[in-house]
Amino acid sequence: METIEEGQGQLVGFRDPDENRSWVFENKSRKAEDKRMSTKEAVSKFVNSGEFMASGGFGHVRVSMAIIYELIRQRKQDLTMAGKTAVHDIDLLVGAGCVNKVEVAYSFGHELRGLSNASRRAVQTGRCKVVSEISNAGYQWRFLAGMMGIPFVPSRILAGTDTFKKSSAKTALCPFTKKPVTLIPSCTPDVSIIHVHRCDKFGNAQIDGSLIEDFELSRASRRLILTTEQIIPHRRIQLQPWRTSIPFYHVDAVVEVPWGAHPCQMPLQYFYDEEHISEWLNISKTDEGVQEYLDKYVFSVDSFDQYLRLVGGQKKLKRLQRMEKTLGRN
Repeated sequence: METIEEGQGQLVGFRDPDENRSWVFENKSRKAEDKRMSTKEAVSKFVNSGEFMASGGFGHVRVSMAIIYELIRQRKQDLTMAGKTAVHDIDLLVGAGCVNKVEVAYSFGHELRGLSNASRRAVQTGRCKVVSEISNAGYQWRFLAGMMGIPFVPSRILAGTDTFKKSSAKTALCPFTKKPVTLIPSCTPDVSIIHVHRCDKFGNAQIDGSLIEDFELSRASRRLILTTEQIIPHRRIQLQPWRTSIPFYHVDAVVEVPWGAHPCQMPLQYFYDEEHISEWLNISKTDEGVQEYLDKYVFSVDSFDQYLRLVGGQKKLKRLQRMEKTLGRN
């Protein structure tokens, strides 16, 4: 195929599909093994400084915040992150100095709540680099190509835009139509973290509501950490096999963390903790405030349960649960 134009963004998260396939065959077990462990064990074992990582969910919805806090607690460094719809998770990781490179589709804003103070400041001062840009659909195709084991997906998006110019995509002549087509490069993250509603001890996971990009992301990732609201018996998974969104053989770690998306929303289970998100947005206006937040909610605790007690405990959590049920009926 004849290349017409190339984006100027840095190509991150890409591997030769054949090399990646060999790695998967050599390193990923297809045995149904008990993968239960703690957040501390999962992060220590499967996340290395300097890697490319992705976080599942969407915006403030179904984000594995328990792992985000543990990444900060273990002081993982020099991570490059897929900013596909990264909001609260990436703001904390950049603010804490864990992530210093980002490929951005949607980042550095807290949606209707306002801008991300900590991560925007880091980008503006050069502590964090935006190395490439892409669209949300572009990330869907990057993970799709990674899942399929192909180097790129041909598409009609991005062409003729400034986003294309800052992306790692290419434009080429289609061998069939002889017309320009955008080639979206595949993405196979070193590690991804996804929060699910329930799974068994092997990693067969069920997600209520929209899967967003997590179907493709789970299958494209080299290593996958699942956090779950609940671990259920394998027999319950077998009774409804069509509900398994992520099969066990893609999963490396299963961590049971009730309320593990807090302060983000878990669809049908609990609502956003707007008070806590506001606390972060207010205090993160300065670097000193970021450190104060981390000292209080991350470094002063040893577990996510201790963090939950700090943010209001069962009284706060039950209220968020009632809000989600009430709003869900409306």
